[in-house]
Amino acid sequence: MSSPQDTIHDPFKAWKFLVFPIIRTSDIFSFLVKTVLLLCTLLSIFLVFSSAFSNQFQWLSCPGCDRISLAGHHKLTRSNFSSDSHRVTNVSHILFGIGGSAKTWNDRRHYCELWWRPNITRGFVWLEEKPPETDVWPVTSPPYKVSEDTSIFKYTCGYGSRSALRIARIVKESFELGLDNVRWFVMGDDDTVFFIDNLVSVLGKYDHNQMYYIGGNSESVEQDVIHSYNMAYGGGGFAISYPLAKELVRILDGCINRYHSFYGSDQKVQACISEIGVPLTEELGFHQVDIRGNPYGLLAAHPLAPLVSLHHLDYVQPIFPGMNQIDSLHKLVKPYEIDPGRTLQQSFCHDLNHSWSVSVSWGYTIQLYPSLITAKQLETTFLTFQTWRSWSHDPFTFNTQPLSEDPCERPVVYFLDGIESVGQGQTLTRYKRHVEESYRSCDRPEYAGLQAVQFVNVTTASTLNHDIWNMAPRRQCCDIINGQKEVVEVNIRGCNQFESVTPP
Repeated sequence: MSSPQDTIHDPFKAWKFLVFPIIRTSDIFSFLVKTVLLLCTLLSIFLVFSSAFSNQFQWLSCPGCDRISLAGHHKLTRSNFSSDSHRVTNVSHILFGIGGSAKTWNDRRHYCELWWRPNITRGFVWLEEKPPETDVWPVTSPPYKVSEDTSIFKYTCGYGSRSALRIARIVKESFELGLDNVRWFVMGDDDTVFFIDNLVSVLGKYDHNQMYYIGGNSESVEQDVIHSYNMAYGGGGFAISYPLAKELVRILDGCINRYHSFYGSDQKVQACISEIGVPLTEELGFHQVDIRGNPYGLLAAHPLAPLVSLHHLDYVQPIFPGMNQIDSLHKLVKPYEIDPGRTLQQSFCHDLNHSWSVSVSWGYTIQLYPSLITAKQLETTFLTFQTWRSWSHDPFTFNTQPLSEDPCERPVVYFLDGIESVGQGQTLTRYKRHVEESYRSCDRPEYAGLQAVQFVNVTTASTLNHDIWNMAPRRQCCDIINGQKEVVEVNIRGCNQFESVTPP
C-alpha cells in the first residue's frame, strides 16, 4: 500500500487510490460497453433517416424514372428541389417550348426529330388546335399540347399574324405546368434545329438561380433595325432562367396587350423582359439564319462559340451540295455526335514548304490556299448569301468578304466525306474536293500542286472538352503534314504558348 507521501507526490497514484475502491473494474467495462452500444444505435437510426431523406429526392432528378409525370400539373416551388441545386446543369433541367402548327407539323417535324431525344429531352410542341384524330402522332416527335385561346388579346400589326400571340405565351403556359426540376425554359420554332449538348454547355456557364435571358440577334442588320438589336430572335431559340420566367409570367398577358403593334412573339417577349429590367445575354452559337441563298460562308466561318441552333433552313440552299436539306443536316450531325463542341470550329495553319494556307471548319469544310493568308482574312466570312428581307449583299452584323468569280482568287474547297473514331477520343475526318458544275481551273503555276490534292484528312488527339467554353476563348491551332500527292494531312491541337498564325 502507498504511503500518504507517495499519494501526494504522484497524482496518478492518488487518482487510483481514491477511485478504485469505489468502482470495480468490471463495472467500468460494463459501462463502456453499454455506452458504445447506445452510440452505435443512435448512429444507425441517423443513417437510416438520412438515406430515406436522400431517396425521397433522388427520383425528382432522374429524367428516366417512372415517377416523373412530364404531362402532369405539379404545382411545386423551387424550394422543393433545393437538394438538386448543386448539380451541374444537364439536359433534364431544360424544358423546351416549340412553336408549331397542326397544319404544317408533318412537313416540319423532321427538323425537330433531328435533335429530339425521346425519354431524355423534356418539353412540348404547342399547336393552335388538336391534330386530326386520323393522324397518329409520331413517337419520334416531341409530345404536343394545344395552346390556350388568345382571341381576347389585341394584335394590330398589319403585316403579321395573330399566331404571334399564342407563341409568345408558350413560356407562360410551360411555366404553369409546374413541372419539377426545371432550370431553363428554351423557346424555339418547329423548324429550329438544336444541338443539345452544346446548348447544355452554354447554359451551364450561367447561374440558373439568377434572372437570365440568353439568345442571339439576326444576321441581317435590316431585321435588327426593324425589330430590335436587344432581342433574342425566337427562331434561333432563346433561354429564360426559372427566376426570370417566374417574374415574366406575372406580367406577360398585360404586357402582350401593351405591345399589340409588335410583329413577332419574340419581340413581345423581349419587350416584357425589358420591363423587368433584364438585358439580353448574347451567345454567338444561336443562329436565326436570317439570310437567303447559300449559307456556306456563314457556316465555314463560324464564330468561336459552340454551335447551338440553326433556323430558317427551308429558306437557304442545302448546307452540303448535291443533297437535300434534311440529308445535309444528318451528315452534319454525324461529326457533331462524336465531338459536339468542335463542330464548325475553325483552325488555321500554314505549310511553309509549299507556301500553302488551310482553314478548317471541323466537321463541315476545308479551304486550301496556294499562298500564305493572314488569320484576319481566313476568319472573315465569304459572302455567299444575301440579306433576309431585301436580298441585298449587305449589311450584316459581322464582317464579310466577296467570293471572287476568278478561280485564281478563290480557295480550293473540300466538303466532309466521312468521319471515324481512331482511338480514345481521337477522330479522323475526311474531306473531298468539291468541283462546281461551272468550274474553271486556274492555270497559274502555284495552283498546279494544289489542284492535285483530292482529299484532306484531319486528325484530332481528343474531343474538345466542354470546359473550354468556361475559359477565355481561343481558336485551336493546327499543323499541315506532308502526305501523299493527292492527300493533305492536317492535325488539330491546342496552341502552344506564344504561338500565332503569322506568315513569315
